[in-house]
Amino acid sequence: HGGAAPGPGQGRAAMTEPFRPGRGQAIKKWRARLRARRRPRLKGVSFNRMLPNLLTLIGLCCGLTAIRFAFEGRFAAAAGAIVAAAVRAGLDGPLARLWKAASRFGAEFDSLSDFLCFGVAPALVLYFWTLEAWRGFGYAPCLLFAVCAALRLARCNSALDAGPGPAYRQHFFTGVPAPAGAMLGLFPLFAGLAAAEWGLVTAASLLAWPGVSALVLTGAGALMVSTLPTWSFKNFRLPETLLLPLLIAVGLYAAFLVSEPWGAMALGGIAYVSMLPFSLRSYRRLKAEAEAIAEPVVAPPAAHAAQP
Repeated sequence: HGGAAPGPGQGRAAMTEPFRPGRGQAIKKWRARLRARRRPRLKGVSFNRMLPNLLTLIGLCCGLTAIRFAFEGRFAAAAGAIVAAAVRAGLDGPLARLWKAASRFGAEFDSLSDFLCFGVAPALVLYFWTLEAWRGFGYAPCLLFAVCAALRLARCNSALDAGPGPAYRQHFFTGVPAPAGAMLGLFPLFAGLAAAEWGLVTAASLLAWPGVSALVLTGAGALMVSTLPTWSFKNFRLPETLLLPLLIAVGLYAAFLVSEPWGAMALGGIAYVSMLPFSLRSYRRLKAEAEAIAEPVVAPPAAHAAQP
């Protein structure tokens, strides 16, 4: 073919030609392109950690909306908004502990929301419903109830910084919680709406008397700031023999709640108040048992030997 074949020395020199650095960089870039790219992870707070605070925000909006409904004279809608806020209050805490999203910001935000939803809103709803007829005398129980709710929440926040107490105290609240206090304060409205739906005109007019609302608001506020131990139901254990009756009772109450919501809410308030003496008795029993276990056992003095 007109060209001389390369000698053995020339072929070996071509095989031992030194590696060029530029070629290695090109191969690395080519392999990097073929390699599967990892999805970049965004920095920030996950949705699970935000959900308890979002629920708290929804509850705050429910409380503000309840005040607006009461100002417009829509008292049934106002009561429903406060009940929705109470349901929210029972969900955000367990969800925060379940997803390990509890924070100091969430605790403070929850307290501010609870003060408006369960301290200010119920008082203003009852004021616009019936207590406005008494003017300044009707406003005094509303003011007292809101102050008691603020003190109750402040005491709860201060307990967060304190060390853990005895084990038996973990099953109880100190005083009635703010959501339960709001439901107790709204008892005249719940019962009055139920009586009006059932055609009980005399009972409805009696419950709408300002004195009833003033008395109930004062009592509910006193229960919130009291030192009465109330069941928290967080670590509540039930014997297996009572499990089936409890499920049946809850099912019946749920059916009553769906068919007659205001009557069911009023009945729930009566049932809660009736449980307070049993809660106090349970607390005293557990405290006595804990003190008996912790108290050191003193051995009786040995009898002196008879002198000869």
